[in-house]
Amino acid sequence: MKKVEAFIRLEKLEDIKQILNTLDINGMSISQVMGCGNQKGWKEFIRGAVVDVNFLPKIKLELTVLDEQVESVIEHITQTARTGEVGDGKIFVSEVSEAIRIRTGERGDSALTRSNDTK
Repeated sequence: MKKVEAFIRLEKLEDIKQILNTLDINGMSISQVMGCGNQKGWKEFIRGAVVDVNFLPKIKLELTVLDEQVESVIEHITQTARTGEVGDGKIFVSEVSEAIRIRTGERGDSALTRSNDTK
């Protein structure tokens, strides 16, 4: 299992959610975050002083997928999020040693797959 964390532009979220749905990815977490990197911020005047605003709004998308899904997920996120401009984002992939579905106690890969019993 792998954890995929993608930092993307806000306007790309809906397209990426639709693409992941076609891959049968049924669970993800989404957070609004602020970040900085190669994309520069802007300057603001606050009470007569120039202030550099270096942190820009981004979306952090987190999902845990089966090993055999990870390359497809990365490829689809990359293709959908890419504009070719600085600030398109980054994807980080890390190993997940265990997953547990709290409701049923299922562990491992079966905790990630869609459950037939959705009560």
